[in-house]
Amino acid sequence: MIRNTAKVLAVAALAASLSACISVFPKTKAASLYRFGEAEVSVPKGPPGAMFGVLKTPSAFTRAAAGDRILTSTNGEVAYIAGARWVSPAFVLFEEATARAFENDPGRARLIGRGEVAKADMMLRLEVRTFEADYVDGPKAAPEIVVRVRAVLNRSQDRALVGDQVFEAKVKAADNRVGAIVPAFDQATAKVLGDIVAWTNAAGPGLKN
Repeated sequence: MIRNTAKVLAVAALAASLSACISVFPKTKAASLYRFGEAEVSVPKGPPGAMFGVLKTPSAFTRAAAGDRILTSTNGEVAYIAGARWVSPAFVLFEEATARAFENDPGRARLIGRGEVAKADMMLRLEVRTFEADYVDGPKAAPEIVVRVRAVLNRSQDRALVGDQVFEAKVKAADNRVGAIVPAFDQATAKVLGDIVAWTNAAGPGLKN
């Protein structure tokens, strides 16, 4: 009886010591978080005229890049950058960047929220078709960031097509490091959004398109 009790106590002591060393969930290094869409958007001064409201529908986003992982492409093979993620899904950061681009621009177009009473003269739909780091010179060289967006503008009154255009920006990263790749995403996004805002300003009512 004493011998059996000793065995039980020994097993219990061993289990207790192991539980202090082993976690149920293995420890993994946390991914570094990054954001884009905060670079200053430069919009050329557009034609004068009255302001008009634009209702922007939710943007469509290429599925592979819509989440919080940073998409890359090398000779047609796609992958995500290990240990790095966007602080929010890419499609969310892009929507926020688009709203800021219109808000900070003193031009004619003003985005109208779905809950606002103000009249929307135009409807804007954006389709983000490409949003990736393209290793055009090989996997060890600095990649080129490609942001390609299709913009479609319709009149709200009769849904008539006003404009349909694809905007693209390519920005070479300074180095093959995440710290250099992220700013290139920021610059490419800002370039595309600046072009889209300028295009929308020029396509508004009251001007010859």
